[in-house]
Amino acid sequence: MEENKTPVEEVGKTEPAAETPETPAPEPEKGEAARDEEKKHKKEEKRELAVLREKVAELEKAVSEEKEKYLRMFAEYDNFRRRSQKERDGIYTDAVSDVIGAILPIADNLERAGRYAEGEKVAEGLRLTMNALTECLTKLGVTVYGEVGETFDPNLHNAIMHEEIEGKGEGEIVEVFQPGYKRGDKIIRYAMVKVAN
Repeated sequence: MEENKTPVEEVGKTEPAAETPETPAPEPEKGEAARDEEKKHKKEEKRELAVLREKVAELEKAVSEEKEKYLRMFAEYDNFRRRSQKERDGIYTDAVSDVIGAILPIADNLERAGRYAEGEKVAEGLRLTMNALTECLTKLGVTVYGEVGETFDPNLHNAIMHEEIEGKGEGEIVEVFQPGYKRGDKIIRYAMVKVAN
């Protein structure tokens, strides 16, 4: 007897597929090589990134140090400027105080001379005051110049009159209207004089 086979049973009994020639499947070695290459590339990138980060850190540190130097130098300059200004102000104040201190005895002498009504005592007081003034100027380093008989020098004298006088040399000062004053090479006031010939 022949067995009746149902199509379902036949379907379930499929014959094993005939072996086909091997088709090249993706080689696992190439996949691993690519992964290894990618890992290697990532490692290199990480190394390069680490090197760059180190360089950035070094540069930031250098900039920070330079900024610190700049701020320190600026602060030092500002302190120097303030100190210098104080010193200048102090020097000026000291100089003015010294001059006024030197002149005050002359003012005292003039005040004393004004108390007298007699001509002789007033004249004596004025002579003493003039001596005190000359002494004061000498202490301050001021010299008086412009004497009769000196030769006229346009750098020191201001000739306001000229007169032809026999027996006098050319450019000789014959009269002094106001003496000149100088301190070192600095002319404080030119001497006003009358010059001969």
